[in-house]
Amino acid sequence: MHTIITPERIELPPGAVLKLLGNWQDYQVLSQQLGDRPFPRIKYRPGEILLMTPLPEHGRDASLLADIAKVLLDHLEQRYDSFTPITMSLPEVSGIEPDFCFYIENWRAVVGKKRINWEFDPPPDLAIEIDVTSYTNINDYLPYKVPEVWLLKNKQLIVYRLQGENYVITESNYFPNAKEIVQQCLQIANEQTTSEAIRWLRSFLR
Repeated sequence: MHTIITPERIELPPGAVLKLLGNWQDYQVLSQQLGDRPFPRIKYRPGEILLMTPLPEHGRDASLLADIAKVLLDHLEQRYDSFTPITMSLPEVSGIEPDFCFYIENWRAVVGKKRINWEFDPPPDLAIEIDVTSYTNINDYLPYKVPEVWLLKNKQLIVYRLQGENYVITESNYFPNAKEIVQQCLQIANEQTTSEAIRWLRSFLR
């Protein structure tokens, strides 16, 4: 499959990352052209637009991490709302598409909302990103001040938490043993299936 970027078509081979020079208006045009298509993913940083088509590994791991977070939140009897796909955007500043995001402490702020205003509404409490193709940069989340971001890279979970104006690598605010749990679930999923990994986690938490 070849890379095609025209006013009529946008096609990228699986795993491809394409960086284009462009402004906010260019980003909006491409976003509208893509419409509700899940792929390619699109991201905006000042002066550049990135397009990426995930590999199957990406979707599998994103689904697994989201399921892990849901099981842990349910175990803690914590209310939450979760979203995927979702586009976060600040005009002229940023446009990103987390693989998954959760409103935990701020769930009341989004209950019943069909649209989220990223300039005024609170950000998700937790965002999940899978990076198989070096597409993700933790600083993409700084404009939104997302308190916690899980980044899975090279099959290792990195937990970032916002401290002041920067992200630091630390433990999860919600699940102190998240890294160990994710590692065990990934191993089970790779050797068996994602369903077996989630069954193990539920049993572990009993």
